[in-house]
Amino acid sequence: MNDATTVAIDLAKDVFELAFGNGMGQIVERKRLSRRAFARCLENRPRLEVVMEACGSAHYWARRLQALGHGVRLLPARDVRPYVRRNKTDRADAAGLLEAARCSQIDPVPVKSPRQQGLQALHRARELLKGQRTAGLNLVRGLLREYGIAIPVGAAKVPAAVRDALEDGENDLPMCLRATVAEQIERIQALGAGMAAIERRLEEEAHADVAVQRYQTVPGVGLLTATALRAGAGDLARFRSGRHLAAWLGLVPREHSSGQQRRLGKITKRGDGYLRTLLIHGGRAILRSAAMRQRAGRPLDPLQVWALELQQRQGQNKAAVALANKLARRLWAIDHHGAAFNPAHVSVKPKAA
Repeated sequence: MNDATTVAIDLAKDVFELAFGNGMGQIVERKRLSRRAFARCLENRPRLEVVMEACGSAHYWARRLQALGHGVRLLPARDVRPYVRRNKTDRADAAGLLEAARCSQIDPVPVKSPRQQGLQALHRARELLKGQRTAGLNLVRGLLREYGIAIPVGAAKVPAAVRDALEDGENDLPMCLRATVAEQIERIQALGAGMAAIERRLEEEAHADVAVQRYQTVPGVGLLTATALRAGAGDLARFRSGRHLAAWLGLVPREHSSGQQRRLGKITKRGDGYLRTLLIHGGRAILRSAAMRQRAGRPLDPLQVWALELQQRQGQNKAAVALANKLARRLWAIDHHGAAFNPAHVSVKPKAA
C-alpha cells in the first residue's frame, strides 16, 4: 500500500510477520513471509520506518534494512509486551510493535555494529567455557572427596593436587576412576587455555579502541568490564547523564511511591546482568584494595575513604553495589569529557543563577 509509512516486523527463525501501518497507526497491509522472501520484500519499497524487537538476529536485519535506505527502530521487548493484546500470536506481536512505536517514552536500542556483536560473542563464549570449567572442577573435587581426598578450592590449585592424588598408590581411589579423573583434568586445562585465548583476542581489540583504554584507567575496571561495556552499551554519549547509565544497568533502587510517601527498595536489576555483575565485582575489588591499603598504613584516595565508610555503615554487599553505581557514573563522565580518570577530582555543583 502506498500510504504505509511504518512496518512492524515480528522476527523468527523461518517465518516473519509484517504489519504495515499508515500515519494514523492503522494497519493497512499484512504479510507472512519465509526467510528468503523477507530478505527481498522491502528492496523496492519507498522508505519506511521499520520497527522490531531487540531480540535475536534483530541487529543483523537492522543493518541490512538500513543499507536499503529504511529507518530502523529496535524497541526493548519488556516495553513492547504491554501493547500486545489478546493471545500471544505473531499477528498480535506485530500489531503490538506498531502500537508501541507510537509511544515517545520508549527509548530505542541502538543498532549494534558487527564489531560490537563480535565482542559480546567473545564474552558469551568465555562465560560458557568458564561455566564448563567450574562444573568440571566441582565434579573432580566431589568425586575425590568420596575417597577421603580433600582438594583445595581454586582453579589454579586443583590440577596439581589431583595429580598428586592420582600418583598416590596408598589411597582408596580405584584404578578405573584414575584414568577418568586424569581425562577430566586435561579437559579442565583445555577449557582454561580456551578462556586465555579469548582474553588475548579481547586485549587486541582493547589496544585498537581508545574508549576501552580510557575505561581501564578507572579503578575496579579491567579488560573484561571495559570491553563488555563497549560492546553492550556502545557509545555512552547516548545517555543523558551518568545517572541514566546507572539506571540502564539496573544499579538504582526500585521505587514504589505514591502521594507524599516515597518507598525505595532493592536495585531494579534491569539491563545487562552480565555487565552489572562485572561492575559489582569491580566494586568489591575497590573495597578489598582499600582495606589492604588501610591495614598497611598507606594513604587512601577519596573514593576509597568513602567506600570504607559506607562498608562500615551498610555492609560489604551494599557498599559494593553502591560502588558499582559510582563506577558507572564515572565511566560516563570520562567518556563524556574525553579524559582519563582523575582519582582526586571532586565534582562541584554549579551555583544557581
